[in-house]
Amino acid sequence: MQLQEIILHVEALIFASEKPLGIQDICEYIGNVFEAFIEPAQIENAVNAIQEKYATAHFPFELKPVGGGYSFLTKKQFHTTVIQLNQDKHIKKLSAAAMETLAIISYKQPITKAEIEYIRGVSCDYSIQKLLEKELIQITGRNEQAIGKPLLYGTSDNLMNYLGINDVAELPALKEIADTEIVMPVPAMDAAPEEKNQFSGINAIEKPGDFFQ
Repeated sequence: MQLQEIILHVEALIFASEKPLGIQDICEYIGNVFEAFIEPAQIENAVNAIQEKYATAHFPFELKPVGGGYSFLTKKQFHTTVIQLNQDKHIKKLSAAAMETLAIISYKQPITKAEIEYIRGVSCDYSIQKLLEKELIQITGRNEQAIGKPLLYGTSDNLMNYLGINDVAELPALKEIADTEIVMPVPAMDAAPEEKNQFSGINAIEKPGDFFQ
């Protein structure tokens, strides 16, 4: 099988996928088409070739490793242009309490709810539940050494994808993520009213939409 032929199939798969595609997934899909075993190295070579192709100034988007796989993303210089597509939608952000909880989980994972609450000094039931619903965090197992074997929490591939990174090692400095506003456009009819942040006493806005509501 020629590399150019593999490149076209890999490019088509990643373009059509709604989420990042990993090397093993691509191997399986293409192997099914050609009824043959596809070496991961072949896919990696194809991905490298596609990245080189779209890195040129002729294209407004590029192939990036994010969320444990690869996705086509708009290049930064075109973000202002593309965001106009959402000008008729409301923009909201994750609450301060949820952001604090997310930051703690990101940098202390795997971590239990009790440990999160010890660091924050308040109950985190609501924030953890909302982050799970929004698929920004996930349950990674249990602490077998602790009494009751409490659940352990860690970040999800969805968060990695949202931040445009491929591994927790690439997370920004703690101060940077603390200052980051997790926002997403949402149709006006789905926009929820502002909620009172029970912990800080200020108005905090929950990020709505299919992904963050």
